[in-house]
Amino acid sequence: MVLHEAAAALDWVMDKSLVLGYTKIGPAVRRNWWPHDPVPGALIGRHVLVTGASGGLGLATARGLARLGAAVHLTGRNASRLDDARSMLLDEQPLAELTVHVADISDLAATAEFARQFSTDVPRLHAVVHNAGVMPPKRTVTPEGHELTLATHVLGPHVLTYGLRKALAGGRVVLVTSGGAYGQRLDAADPEYAEGDYSGVTAYARTKRMQLVLTELWARDLEPDGIRVHSMHPGWADTPGVTDSLPRFAAVTGPLLRDADSGADTAVWLTATDDAIGTGGFWHDRRRRPTHYAPVGIETPEQVGQFWDFVLDATEQPAPGA
Repeated sequence: MVLHEAAAALDWVMDKSLVLGYTKIGPAVRRNWWPHDPVPGALIGRHVLVTGASGGLGLATARGLARLGAAVHLTGRNASRLDDARSMLLDEQPLAELTVHVADISDLAATAEFARQFSTDVPRLHAVVHNAGVMPPKRTVTPEGHELTLATHVLGPHVLTYGLRKALAGGRVVLVTSGGAYGQRLDAADPEYAEGDYSGVTAYARTKRMQLVLTELWARDLEPDGIRVHSMHPGWADTPGVTDSLPRFAAVTGPLLRDADSGADTAVWLTATDDAIGTGGFWHDRRRRPTHYAPVGIETPEQVGQFWDFVLDATEQPAPGA
């Protein structure tokens, strides 16, 4: 979509200012020019899988997809929370088609098995929305030996996406990432964050940078199957991911935080739109955004290649074309 010159200038200023673009001010202004909503019933008869869907942005994404008629599959680690989420959605939309699956995306072997079983049960999948996220206060290693944030945000989603590749043919993949990625460079030499002083916030942002790189790699590799891949960031939303993990930040920005539905809007739109948006984009408020805040710290082809080799090796996936 090509914006009018004045709208494009205002949009750019809002994006670079962060507060204007990332808070609830952003959609309040941008809906005056952003692309039209998907048509009612746009997803009737289509299955969509949402990870981390028991609360926050994942639950809001599931809500938006169900409103468009999708058969929504909600995954999470806690069965009770998933059941509560499903009940909440059914109270709002009694005719919604909702299925819950207990699954821990950070467990790579279990995720591979889940993908195999899911593909048998749902041979045609319209989309998967990777929303599951963690921000551990200290460095935690999974039983398989991977740093937890990396396993949850990068390795697990890779295993799930490629395990669902056949079912996703002609479909879509959406990665819910974060504007925090702007604050980190791709660290292909130490993806497991084994060196230096560990910070949960830094680990989160590091893996969100990796997700932006992964989006472009997946887009290129999955294009022959007609699978479109995009990433998006929700801005600053009033969800547990912000209020619990970043309480001081939430206290300062509280009055300006978006609600969860607003934060999830672009993920729902990317899943449902019929607009010709291509593949491999990074989106916010229904518009493509640059993957770097400024033209510095851009990853080199060698770093991207090293990172891709690491992901393939860590997930025991064959190299493209192998």
